[in-house]
Amino acid sequence: MIWQGLYRLVKSDYLKLVFILGLAFYVAFIPHQGYAYPVHVDEWVHLACSKQMVEEARVLGLASPFSGGAPIGVQSLEVGFHLFWAMFQQVTGISWLVIFKYFPAVIFMISVLSVYILGRREGFGWEAALCTCFVPTTIRFLGPGFLVPVALGLLFIPLSLFIAFNLRNWCCYVLLFLFTFFLISAHAATAIGLVIALAPYIILNLRKDFRHSLGIALALVIPFLAPFPWIFHLLLPTAEAFITPQPPPEAGLPYITQVPNIYGYLPTFLFIVGIFLLARRGRLKDYSLLIIPLLFLVLIGLFVNLHRGSGVIYARSYLYLMLMMGIAGGYGLRRIRDIRLPGKLKSAFASRNMGSILCLILLIPTIFFSVRSHLDTPYYQMIDTQDYEAFVWVEENIGDEYDKAVLDPWKGTAFTAISGKKVYSYIIVAPYERQTRAYKFLQEGCSDTAFLRENGISIVYTRRGCNNPDLVELREDVYLLPQVEAE
Repeated sequence: MIWQGLYRLVKSDYLKLVFILGLAFYVAFIPHQGYAYPVHVDEWVHLACSKQMVEEARVLGLASPFSGGAPIGVQSLEVGFHLFWAMFQQVTGISWLVIFKYFPAVIFMISVLSVYILGRREGFGWEAALCTCFVPTTIRFLGPGFLVPVALGLLFIPLSLFIAFNLRNWCCYVLLFLFTFFLISAHAATAIGLVIALAPYIILNLRKDFRHSLGIALALVIPFLAPFPWIFHLLLPTAEAFITPQPPPEAGLPYITQVPNIYGYLPTFLFIVGIFLLARRGRLKDYSLLIIPLLFLVLIGLFVNLHRGSGVIYARSYLYLMLMMGIAGGYGLRRIRDIRLPGKLKSAFASRNMGSILCLILLIPTIFFSVRSHLDTPYYQMIDTQDYEAFVWVEENIGDEYDKAVLDPWKGTAFTAISGKKVYSYIIVAPYERQTRAYKFLQEGCSDTAFLRENGISIVYTRRGCNNPDLVELREDVYLLPQVEAE
């Protein structure tokens, strides 16, 4: 009896799922491995915006946390994302550094679990979940290794597909409405990606169940009519971008032919096998699952080759594409596992387990090379421990009357996120002339007091040292210009 119970446990999905979720956590944790702080500059921006909501106890009408002027784009376009994490941090009491270090991996585990839920109902749960673990994280198109809106939004695509495929009542439409509504406030590009992902099923299902297709369509469309102040300003340019020429793709994003190299050649092989076999199985859901990645390929191709479409949707489509490649690849892996040798060798172990043996032959190198690829992916680090301790000291010891700093623009975003002070220049948004001026000021030993007074700067942080009698060194690397009124 004990052996039978152990055999059933090994044959079940539970042990496989534990390993798969552990793998998902690890590959998403790699960018933060051995580093205590946010990695990508976008993570620092989201940290600054989320902390600002907590400190000012309001959601809308916030000035830029970096300059104090007009809000930056993500403050309005991704307000739902900042509000979610602001509320989560206040309710749980978990420190911001812990959230940004560990929760990208936690979210990716939930995303992989949602893929398992979708795939299990279709007969290839753990296979699809495993193939989803291969979705990469890069500094250019982001990914599940960073705490950014697109990483959180990914988990809603497989969940929404599962709900649309399997629920046919008001619960389905309410859930899809809520998902879309949240995504519009947190990451509008993923909300559009969700509409694209569900469009094939809506269209293919019209003849079979018009009412269900109409319900899904309304649940997706109505949230776009909500009175978000930026929605109409966003949708019209997005639609126009598909009919008017756009600038060529930015450097750093891959072409379609490079996707197998990024996602992995063996996972891409499983994807090709999967869509071929989904087409052969020929169910309505199967056609939907094979059409979705093809749609994202078309969007990427339109932008790369014809310069039509939204640059934001184009950049994020790589992640949506590889997520769907993992789901379809799971079906390909499942069908490989079903292979059996016919004829006289039917009773032999190798014959009966040929599919499982082939799966092992494919999966062992696939997992090895995928993990190795994740480990070899380069990531930058914007600050070190010495910077962090100095920024915390500024937050705790310098009053509100000194509210603007100049420092290396590369570290400016992190400075604001940690200290809450504004900065003269930060690397991703500030005009390039400000960055050049900041670097020149620091390289000249901080000697230009007129520059500080003209720009309302009262704090200087530099590890090069300052040679200016007007500055007071309060702490190593931290200097203050007394009697400067805040802007």
